[in-house]
Amino acid sequence: MKKVAHCLIMLFVLIIILYKGSSKWIWFFMKKIFRGGSIVTANGIQTADLLIIEDKIDSIGTDLYDDEAEIIDCIGMIIMPGGVEPHAHFSLPMFDTISSDNHYTGHRAAAFGGSTTVLDFTSQLPGQSLQASIANSIDQASKSAAVDYSFHINVTDFNADIEKEIRTLSLQGFTSLKVFTAYNDTLRLLDEEIMSILEVARDHGLVVMIHAEDGDEIENLVSKALSDRHHEPIWHARTRPSHGEVNAGKRVIDMVEESDAILYIVHISTSGLLKQLVSGRRRGVRVMGETCPQYLFFTEENLLQSDGGKYVCSPPLRSLQDNTDLWEGLSDGSLQTVGTDHCPFFANGKLPIEYDGDQVSIPGKELGDDDFTKIPNGLPVIEHRMALLWTFGVSTGKLSVERFVELVSTNPAKIFGLYPRKGALMPGSDADIV
Repeated sequence: MKKVAHCLIMLFVLIIILYKGSSKWIWFFMKKIFRGGSIVTANGIQTADLLIIEDKIDSIGTDLYDDEAEIIDCIGMIIMPGGVEPHAHFSLPMFDTISSDNHYTGHRAAAFGGSTTVLDFTSQLPGQSLQASIANSIDQASKSAAVDYSFHINVTDFNADIEKEIRTLSLQGFTSLKVFTAYNDTLRLLDEEIMSILEVARDHGLVVMIHAEDGDEIENLVSKALSDRHHEPIWHARTRPSHGEVNAGKRVIDMVEESDAILYIVHISTSGLLKQLVSGRRRGVRVMGETCPQYLFFTEENLLQSDGGKYVCSPPLRSLQDNTDLWEGLSDGSLQTVGTDHCPFFANGKLPIEYDGDQVSIPGKELGDDDFTKIPNGLPVIEHRMALLWTFGVSTGKLSVERFVELVSTNPAKIFGLYPRKGALMPGSDADIV
């Protein structure tokens, strides 16, 4: 045994000798000093050094020294926490197909765009328990994840057993769940069910996310549009009017005011709902709002193009005035985050692509060529979120650098219980830096 122990010690020393002085340290020796960069957080900017040991930030200061550390010159560069993507969908089934990004391809796109943590959603089938939906989602993600990830818990089928499960979610480390006021007969819950969920979530410290649209109005308008032989992509927007989003959002904000729960409104597309968000927050309602790049850059006019199906998402694209008002909401602090609702589909799934050495065809937007109701809803945004916000927000003076970090990293991390491990640059935080 002594000889074995001696050999192991000598092998350990040999490894140290072989790697010492090299930048190719094996992971348990990895130390890096980022020298002299402008370190940006939501609270300010400082010029300093940042020491990383293994996968954690060890210290921040001036003239940091460690003779085992690789020095990376960052003078004249900006260092910020990795983006936290609060709203993405991978391998999402829809309309007899599936979204084109799985966790591996979607995570890689996120990383290329500066997001180092992504939050996806579980999918609850009719009659399925939350635990079964969670297990299925974790199984899919764990096989192909490329960045850190977690899940919001979709609740689309509610009963007494599901209510009991909600009470245990925080014990498992989950911090949020999502409900819908749209998609009748599939995802939508009744108002009384949403109220019950708000009360249970309040008692167990969970954030409730809401997709706010008027399911009944959409159903009626779609039926009329089809009976009148309207099939073009623009009718996706015309059957999902902005006032339906506003009214549904206001209704749930009022429920939150009554229940004292915490609400996070996803993908706000219209200035009307932004106004309801601001009004609620002024009254002390615990409500937060997210918008997405598509609602800052595109309008319903894009749906009139020959390739208008590419732009179909829900809520639909709105007006140029809505774009302007949402930008103002980002600038003045009315909105708390920018997510993406990333959910891409192939523009033409009839064309085969090469994937893992095989030629595969996955149906996409062409499914709705003759019927707007069959166009898979969703856009590819996750890789471009931070670049778009920087180019058209920070570079144009609409957003400060600190506000940028707050919107794409710090606030999502705080809202969903990841801060300060994520969304921060401080000793003990994960070394997720951009």
